[in-house]
Amino acid sequence: MALSNESFPGDIKLTPSQEEEEEGSKNEIPGQTKTSTARVLSQEELDRLGGERALVSGFKQMKLEKEAQKNWDLFYKRNTTNFFKDRHWTTREFEDLKACREFESQRLVLLEAGCGVGNCIFPLLEDDLNIFVYACDFSPRAVEFVKQNPLYCPERCCAFQCDLTQDDLTANVPEGSVDVVTLIFVLSAVHPDKMKLALQNISRVLKPGGIVLFRDYGLYDHAMLRFKAGSKLGENFYVRQDGTRSYFFSKEFLVELFEEAGFQCVANDYVLRETVNKKEGLCVPRVFLQSKFTKPGQSESS
Repeated sequence: MALSNESFPGDIKLTPSQEEEEEGSKNEIPGQTKTSTARVLSQEELDRLGGERALVSGFKQMKLEKEAQKNWDLFYKRNTTNFFKDRHWTTREFEDLKACREFESQRLVLLEAGCGVGNCIFPLLEDDLNIFVYACDFSPRAVEFVKQNPLYCPERCCAFQCDLTQDDLTANVPEGSVDVVTLIFVLSAVHPDKMKLALQNISRVLKPGGIVLFRDYGLYDHAMLRFKAGSKLGENFYVRQDGTRSYFFSKEFLVELFEEAGFQCVANDYVLRETVNKKEGLCVPRVFLQSKFTKPGQSESS
């Protein structure tokens, strides 16, 4: 799942390449820092957030939840495979994809939960010949784009449609078979009330001792501050004009969420950086949350 590229209320006017930069592209952005504390807001920003009191009506919220899959499918219909560049930055940001092996020739089994059109998995498959990837997405259209990619090979990748909040992953992934799960800009699109269900689903296919690598929108990210009146669904939860939704995570909420689903926290930091739009003369603060969680218990290989 991903942000829309249209100029919707609350969205930042960035080109697809700049959107890729905000998610950690191979182009280093000066000033990226990791911190344990949330970004400090200016008084103007505090006033803006404090003025957001009215929520979207309950009827509209139910409609958005009911039509969530349709809205993401329409997103991929509009943007096809052209929205993001491939994420060649993944192994740099998540060294565990290599470090978690017991020995160099160990075959790694990975689940990419919310794979989109494959911008993450195909660079991984090219970079690491000893990896097998299960890839699922909420959108049937996105999954079809993955399967149509020339690099898709059933011997190394299995893509399938799945609603993480209600479809049992073990129907496609053997229970306790996955070494690493990646949740990259995915959980933010799930209703907060259903996030725990998604994590419990993921836990069933993860090996004891296996890890979840998480990266998503952090509290007080610029996109959160840009939403206009009529976009707020709940605390830190907003809707874009195209009907897709986004939650902005605090460290505390994320840890509590994972722990309630049976995971243990290994690392959990805010990533602060700036995205520059030279054409519009804008320099905006971006906030992401990058974290690592593990499923208690020893892996079979250890």
